[in-house]
Amino acid sequence: MFLNILTVFITLLYPLAIWFGEGYIEPRWLSGVLLMAVLLRIPLLKVHKAGKWLMFGALILMALAVFSNALLPLKLYPVLVNAGMLAVFGYSLVYPPSIVERIARIKEPDLPVQAIMYTRRVTQVWCIFFVLNGSVALITSVWASHAIWSLYNGVIAYVLMGVLFSAEYLFRLRFKRRHNV
Repeated sequence: MFLNILTVFITLLYPLAIWFGEGYIEPRWLSGVLLMAVLLRIPLLKVHKAGKWLMFGALILMALAVFSNALLPLKLYPVLVNAGMLAVFGYSLVYPPSIVERIARIKEPDLPVQAIMYTRRVTQVWCIFFVLNGSVALITSVWASHAIWSLYNGVIAYVLMGVLFSAEYLFRLRFKRRHNV
C-alpha cells in the first residue's frame, strides 16, 4: 500500500521536478526521479506484462538523458506512458475481453450482453483519450516551454483523466438504470 502511494506521489510530482530542476540540475541528475518511478514499479511487474515494456522504455529514456544530458528524453516519459496505456487498452479490443470489461467483471462476474458492449465502448473512449493526451504530451515535450509542459503533464492531463473517469461513472449509473443492469 505504501509503495503504491509513493509511486503515485512520485509520478504526480515528476513534471514539477523536471520544471523546477530545469536550469538548476543537469538532466542526467534529474533522470534519477524517473529511475525512482521505475524502481518503485518493479513489484507491480508480476501483475502487468505491459509494465515490463513501460519500464524498459523508461530506462531507455533515462539512459538517453544521462548520456546526452538533455531534458527532452525525460519530457517524453508521459508520451511513453500514454502509448503504453493505448497499447494495453487497444490490445484488449483486438483480443477480448476489453480491459474495462475485465475490471467490471471483478465486481460483477456475470455481465449481460449490453454491459459487455458498453465496456467495449468505454475502452474505445479511453483509447481515444490516450491518443489525444499522448499527442498533446508529445507536442508540449518538443515545442512548448518547460512551464507549459509541466502544467499540461503535471496538472491538466490529470484533471482531464479525472473528468473522463467521473463522466463515465455518471454515464454508467444512467446506463445501469436504463438497462436494469
